[in-house]
Amino acid sequence: MKIAIIYKSKSGYTKNYATWLSEILGAEVYQGSKVKAENLKDYDTLIFGGGLYASGINGIKTIKKFISLYPDKNIVVFATGASPGRNDEIDSVIKRNFTEQEQKAIRFFYLRGGFDYSKCTPIDKVMMRMLELILKHKSNPTPDERGMLNAYTTPMDFTKRENVKELVDYVQSF
Repeated sequence: MKIAIIYKSKSGYTKNYATWLSEILGAEVYQGSKVKAENLKDYDTLIFGGGLYASGINGIKTIKKFISLYPDKNIVVFATGASPGRNDEIDSVIKRNFTEQEQKAIRFFYLRGGFDYSKCTPIDKVMMRMLELILKHKSNPTPDERGMLNAYTTPMDFTKRENVKELVDYVQSF
């Protein structure tokens, strides 16, 4: 089975997972902005990865394009984010990013990433500062919100190689 991994990463967490998956599965890796449709035609399985930003998956347009171009391929999508990835959050991400038809064509995984404010782009820093202000003014922040506030000064990284196990098991079941 030939496998390609296509990823889009701003801060490196998604790239880490793409690299680990490549090593474990013997897959080729492509950066999402550099891959062309013709590069993927000979693969049986396409794995797409992108970070979450306000519940949107980074690179979602690329993912959707290839889902429609290659309906006969095994399509796997993973997203990385700082949150623990509770089921309701994951369901919301899936519904926000994929139509019902697209949901039937893919298998989705959430892999916990991290947050490092210093790696944010200037635009992302502005958006993150707005979130920080909102969280600071909450009268009763949740533990997750308090953790996020702490991450502005102390980067957090939850990536672990073993986090890919379920995704690897799924791909190896083909």
